[in-house]
Amino acid sequence: MSNKHKIVIICCLLFGMYVQLSASEKQKEHAAPTINVKEFILQHISDAYEWHLFNVGEKHVSIPLPVIVYSSYTGWHVFMSSAFHNESHAYQGLQIADKGEYKGKIVEKTLDGQIVKPFDISITKNVFSLLFSSTLLIIIILWVAASYRKHGFRNKRGFILMMEMLIENINDEVIKPSIGKGYEKYSPYLLTVFFFIFINNLIGIVPLFPGGANVTGNIAVTFVLAFITFLIVNISGTREYWREILWPDVPLWLKVPLPLMPAIELIGIFTKPFALMLRLFANIMAGHAIVLGLTFLVFITVSMGPALNSSMTVLSVVFSVFMGFVELLVAYIQALIFTLLSAVFIGLARIEPHARHK
Repeated sequence: MSNKHKIVIICCLLFGMYVQLSASEKQKEHAAPTINVKEFILQHISDAYEWHLFNVGEKHVSIPLPVIVYSSYTGWHVFMSSAFHNESHAYQGLQIADKGEYKGKIVEKTLDGQIVKPFDISITKNVFSLLFSSTLLIIIILWVAASYRKHGFRNKRGFILMMEMLIENINDEVIKPSIGKGYEKYSPYLLTVFFFIFINNLIGIVPLFPGGANVTGNIAVTFVLAFITFLIVNISGTREYWREILWPDVPLWLKVPLPLMPAIELIGIFTKPFALMLRLFANIMAGHAIVLGLTFLVFITVSMGPALNSSMTVLSVVFSVFMGFVELLVAYIQALIFTLLSAVFIGLARIEPHARHK
């Protein structure tokens, strides 16, 4: 092969590589923009100062919520979150941080340029859903009570009968066996906890307003519930309960001179409510994240061809519907587990002196 032929072949190869690179660059330009799945999921399960409904093109349609903050520099500020929808995304010196330590929270910039977080008691998405679910629960309970006062124990049907079955099941099969004698004074709290968690779990599954908020998947909410249980358990603790914690029935060398077992028992006082808090928080948050992740299969595979995208769309819908039914079951199970463990902890704290000799 002559040098002239070699030069022609090399030029053809270089031209082919140039055409291929140009085509790939054009394909990248026209390709659908990539979606940050992790950021999108975290954004949807986190709290917000407005209730996002849907998009019309690039416009976000949402319901603004009241912003109530106190700044040590400028005093109280009360306005609707829609005030942030301007070119600067700021109002009265306040703005929602899009990055950093306070991402997603209202912050302000001081005179020396520092970013600080003011005292914030705004009605956020989770707070609004919390108020809505609590009001709905009060209405349901008062309605059931009014029905019993009016009709007594006869002519029960439909929703009233379902509520009676739930109340009797939790009271007779969970609270009474777990606490034992004197369970009656703890039933109102435990039944309230069960229905509060259950109704918030159900509302969180509904994707439309006023549903979809991640209330029981918020660790602040589960912390308060676990803390109340912690107080009731330890306030209700008998002398025998505290004796078994501070001076348990173990060999003396495990208590003196190094109080190893008392230290472990004292730590156990805090680990029990801590486990309650984390179990409810993690299960509900993970459930929402899984459903959103399965839904995102449709958008992730859109650039992989119509055949793959169509098959994954069908798979995504099937799995999302399946997970929706699983979430209904989880909504009940998590409320039941929290109530059951709370009742068990209360029952263990009410141990009588003779019980340890059995």
